Amino acid sequence: MRPMQLERLLHAQGFGSRKECRALIRAGYVSVAGVPCEDPSAEFDPGSTDGSPGLAFAVDDEAWQYRAKAYLMLHKPSGYECSHKPTFHPSVFTLLPRQFLPRDVQCVGRLDQDTTGLLLLSDDGQFIHQWSSGKKRTPKVYEVALKHAADDDFVATLLAGVQLHDEPAPIAAAACERSGDTTLRLTICEGKYHQVKRMIAAAGNRVEALHRSRVGGLALDPALAPGQWRWLEAADLAALADFA
Repeated sequence: MRPMQLERLLHAQGFGSRKECRALIRAGYVSVAGVPCEDPSAEFDPGSTDGSPGLAFAVDDEAWQYRAKAYLMLHKPSGYECSHKPTFHPSVFTLLPRQFLPRDVQCVGRLDQDTTGLLLLSDDGQFIHQWSSGKKRTPKVYEVALKHAADDDFVATLLAGVQLHDEPAPIAAAACERSGDTTLRLTICEGKYHQVKRMIAAAGNRVEALHRSRVGGLALDPALAPGQWRWLEAADLAALADFA
């Protein structure tokens, strides 16, 4: 990648308008690789053309690394909406650094406000479409807490398929197993609206709590507490696609 002026580099990473980034630099708030720089026109190699980490810099002592694309994993807590314009609850985007808002980072699919677990986010439109499209039939694994105990017949019903309202044909779980008397590990591939809750209801039970633990071959990082996020690295992106 060609060298970039420092003000353009900061702007591309969401630190403000070009004018705002220029002012930050001239005021002495920016350092590159640990060295202060007050020249907005100084050129640096960003060192990244994809989601890999590149040039290290800091703005007002906040460390950052240039990434041409943002690919993120968030441990979504309950009580947050997957929307930039939430209706009744806070937005999941309030859990992320402010730099991601100007970059137009979006959720890759959505989780209900009361559903927890693995949520992917990105500013790469192709990536968002690829991993949110039902046509790809990406498996998504949910840990389901039920109101009533589930037996083998209940699991068999979900595997055989249940009829959902407004669906032309029954929808079947890709995989399902009991993990306790009132808990299931359920895998779906379609990603339809409220699909897990509707399937459980159609089978004669009710979801009390829902947690997404895996998308494709990528599992939620156990080191992330609810509300925490991290970048997806090359190994994560490879794992995401490894579910054949």
